[in-house]
Formats: sequence, C-alpha cells, structure tokens
Amino acid sequence: MTVNSGKLATIFGGSGFVGTQVVQELARRGYRIRVAVRRPDLAGHVRMFGFPGQIQPIQANLRYPESVAAAVAGADLVVNLVGILFEKGRQKFDTIQTQGAATVATAARQAGASHLVHMSAIGADTGSPSAYARSKARGEAEVLKAFPEAVIIRPSIIFGPDDGFFNLFGSLARYSPVMPLVGGKTRFQPVYVADVAQAFAIAAEGRVAGGTIYELGGPDIETMRQLIDRVLEESYRKRLVLPLPDALARLSATMMSVLPKPMLTPDQITQLGIDNVVSEAAIRDGRTFSAFGIAPTGMDAVLSSYMWRFRKHGEFERRPA
Repeated sequence: MTVNSGKLATIFGGSGFVGTQVVQELARRGYRIRVAVRRPDLAGHVRMFGFPGQIQPIQANLRYPESVAAAVAGADLVVNLVGILFEKGRQKFDTIQTQGAATVATAARQAGASHLVHMSAIGADTGSPSAYARSKARGEAEVLKAFPEAVIIRPSIIFGPDDGFFNLFGSLARYSPVMPLVGGKTRFQPVYVADVAQAFAIAAEGRVAGGTIYELGGPDIETMRQLIDRVLEESYRKRLVLPLPDALARLSATMMSVLPKPMLTPDQITQLGIDNVVSEAAIRDGRTFSAFGIAPTGMDAVLSSYMWRFRKHGEFERRPA
C-alpha cells in the first residue's frame, strides 16, 4: 500500500462512473490522488476510497487552462477521463473533447508528469459522420502532439453497477410496455468497468508502451437487439421490442434534445448506425487487453449482480419458467 505513497496522481473526471473505479485502483497502489472536477463539493464520496488525506477533490474546468495547470502541478501521473455524450450550453464536443484534451496534455507536459493516460472511444475517427466521434479523434491527435508518450484508451460501451446503458434500458423496461429499438443490427463489445479501470492504472504506471492507442472490448460481441434482449432477460420482463425507422428515431431524438439530459440525440442516432467493436488492426498489433495482461470479464458474470433492481420483486424474485 505504501509503495507509491510519495507519488501524486491527478485524475480529471475522477468522480464519475469510470473515474471512481480508477481512483480506487490507484489508491490501492498507494498513490496520493487529486480528483479534478468542476464541482468538488459534489465529489466528497471519493474520499472514502482511500485512507484519510489520500484522496482530495479539487476544482478544475477544462475550459479554463489555469485551473487545469493548478490541478496537475507536481503530479507524477495524469489521467483524463472527461467526456460528454451530448452538447448543452457551453459544454460542446470540441470544447471538451478536443480543446480540453489538448489543455490537459499541454499542462501535464509543462508540469513534468511522467505519464498521461487519455480516455477516448472506439469509433473515434476524423471522417466519422458523428460529431462526437470526430471530436474524440481530434482530441487524440492533440494529446499526442502535446504529449507524444501518452497512452490513449478507446473502450467500447462500458458496463457496471452505475452504467448509463443497461441501467437506462432497465428503467425503461420497468415502466414501459414497449422497448424502442434503434440500430438493431449494430454490433457492440461491452467492457466491464473494473477491467477498464485496471487498464488505466497499469497505463498510468507506465507498464504499457506509450504513444499508442489501445482498444478495449469485452469477450462478447452482440447486436443492439441482443443487448436489449439481455436487459429483458435480466429484469424478468416481457416487452414488445419495436424497431424504429431512422426518420422517426431522428425526429424523436431531436425533440428529446431540448431536455436537460436527453435519452437520445440525433448524433447518438448516427453513432448507433456504426459498429462499436475492437478493430482488426488493434487485434493484429496487440493493442487490446492482451497488452495489459487482462482477461476481460463477460456480461454473464456481472449483469445479474445489479440488474435485479429492475425486477418486479427485486433481488430474490425467482426466474420465470
């Protein structure tokens, strides 16, 4: 526990779904940790993941370089997990995922950090029809320009107890007699959050090659339709799965975009038309979990541990015959 007690790690976005797991991984390795977030008053829960004083939430906003520089001052390791799924107000894809990524990488270089790990996403591509994916790809380029030895990690959709995918559709199955289906044939390779966090910690310690983009996917590749069927199976619900025509899906997403936290946006409809799996090039080059020595965890081993909350009678409900 004390091996790395003199080293400091700054984790941007360390209070979120993936961030809390990365914080725990590095805390177990003995690092002192700054959790850099826009609202540190809402991030007090991260303190419990270490011994008293080991983990400290601090204020930082990727739109303000001076706050980023202050957050990384003296840090040995820097991890950037900040990203947005939809645009609202001043939170724009390019502002956060391109310019913000560049700000963190530049600050980490100027602060003399030994290692930088940046979260991207499978599908990042400057030629993508998705604005989200284009901003992710531009962010990767900015990171490697400012910090050539950085490690970039692209996960597929991430699952775990607080995920935004299975929990979202589980809630829908609980209340709605119909499950709308968009991109039913699109393939995904869901990856367990604890495996992703372990990979980030390994990369942050410099135990994989830098200047490299890694792609992380779980052992199962399934279509969107198969994943929805999993939700219904785990929640013991029988629902009508209704494929939506693209035009209707986009119209619905456009109307939902005005909500503070929309379930779907037009850009996400575009993303749902593109396979989200580890590329053949990454497999061929060994830029997958194999580089980290991690055997990824399958959905069968994890989903039932939290999807029971969407069953009518909870955890102890018997599976229907």
